[in-house]
Amino acid sequence: MNPRATRPRRLSRLFLIVLAVLLLGGGSLGYVLHARHRGLPAAAADGSFSLAEPGLYYRDSATGRIARHDGTGPAPVTGGPACERFYAAGERALCLRKLPGIPARTQALVLDRQLHEVKRLTVPGIPNRARVSASGNVLSWTAFAVGDSYAATGFSTRTSILDLRTGYLVKSMEEIPLTIDGTRHHAPDVNYWGVTFAADDNRFYATVSTRGRTHLVEGDLHEWSAKALRENVECPSLSPDNTRIAFKKKVSDDPAAPWRLYVLDLADLREHPLAETRGVDDQAAWLDDETVGYALPGGEGRAEDIWSAPADGTGEPRLLVHGGSSPAAVH
Repeated sequence: MNPRATRPRRLSRLFLIVLAVLLLGGGSLGYVLHARHRGLPAAAADGSFSLAEPGLYYRDSATGRIARHDGTGPAPVTGGPACERFYAAGERALCLRKLPGIPARTQALVLDRQLHEVKRLTVPGIPNRARVSASGNVLSWTAFAVGDSYAATGFSTRTSILDLRTGYLVKSMEEIPLTIDGTRHHAPDVNYWGVTFAADDNRFYATVSTRGRTHLVEGDLHEWSAKALRENVECPSLSPDNTRIAFKKKVSDDPAAPWRLYVLDLADLREHPLAETRGVDDQAAWLDDETVGYALPGGEGRAEDIWSAPADGTGEPRLLVHGGSSPAAVH
């Protein structure tokens, strides 16, 4: 083959990769991890803002900080830390921040109920999903990554799990043994995202993508295994009573609205759609056993708004917060 003939194609591929990095804020081929016990930077929570009060905590789009709304006051309480993604449960909160510069890096901050820093880690990629188990003992986050050779677009995700009881960090869930249709599955394109934990801090659910299909998997941390339960389930969220999963299901090839929110009963794997008919690209959060919260693109120049819908598929969507995302109900 003539090397001069291949040079334009190489330059073109290089240009596309550089363009993708610029559009998404960068990427990374490596994995950098460090944990330090020290105070938060300037974007920390105000001294009076904590998780002590029950309410809906979320990322305020206008300030980039975490705010609280108890559903009764005229305005939310502001003053939380600056985060791109946020979630809180039990005794811990997880705050994901995109660090400046290229390649893209995500800072994962583990916080206590006073929103003081417990642990800090830096991983490659752009913040995408954050979850904390009901006890606060186990946390997971997903970041967009760039550079996997198997991905035709050059994009994929990296999902990590941190067990605060032992300090053990799973850098990438791709290492977990996976079973699909009763057979051990081996493929270079296995990709996980959207973890949600059961009350026992051992069982978990997540999305896995491989060979062009997405699956809901049930995993066991102690046994370090995962098995596929069914197809076409993305970003699962386990209900507080651990019996149902809210998820986004692909229902259309329309790039503007490919997904719709559904709820799956784990006892018989039957599903039903929620009353929300708009396309939702979010990992929904259970606000209680009967209500699901999620973010949708906002109106009047707002990035996103937070809505809720009954989990049984009845009723209609309800607007909770103008200009917000990453909802988490703290009781």
